[in-house]
This record gives sequence, C-alpha cells and structure tokens, in this order.
Amino acid sequence: MSSTSTPSKTSSENIVAQKYDRCLADLLVKSGVGFSAGVIASVILFRRRAWPIALGTGFGMGAAYADCDRSFNPARIPGTRIIPHSEAENK
Repeated sequence: MSSTSTPSKTSSENIVAQKYDRCLADLLVKSGVGFSAGVIASVILFRRRAWPIALGTGFGMGAAYADCDRSFNPARIPGTRIIPHSEAENK
C-alpha cells in the first residue's frame, strides 16, 4: 500500500482568517506591552498620572494596526513596486 501525499489546498477564507487571527493576536500583545510600559512610566516618572498609560496603549495599537495593514495590503510595504499586467506581459 503506497501512501500518496496530496498537496493541501488552502481556501481564501482560511488565508483571510489566519491573517485576521494574527492581527488580533498582534494587537493584544502590542497593546499589552504598551500598557505595561505606560504603567511603569506612570509610576516611576510621572507621579501616577493616567496619560502615559493611554499613550503607551495607543502606540501599541497603532503599531499593530500598521502591521495588520501591511499584511492585508502588501502594496503598502516600503520598497514594493506593483507592475501592471500589461507591462508584465512585455518583459
């Protein structure tokens, strides 16, 4: 009996779901790190004010949003050039 391995096909819904899951996990990690850094800065440097916590969390969420945007739209990656279909045929 021979075992044949068939290449696994991944549907587009699964690819989008995986990207979305990665973005959500990235959001939780980066906003948590920003929150933690904000708490530490608030306690040590800014006499227990609330704005460093909000600022750190916002920076983390912004970084996660930028990474997610690059994941879903690869044209936004710096240095990426999109070649139109007509130019690609001529080369």
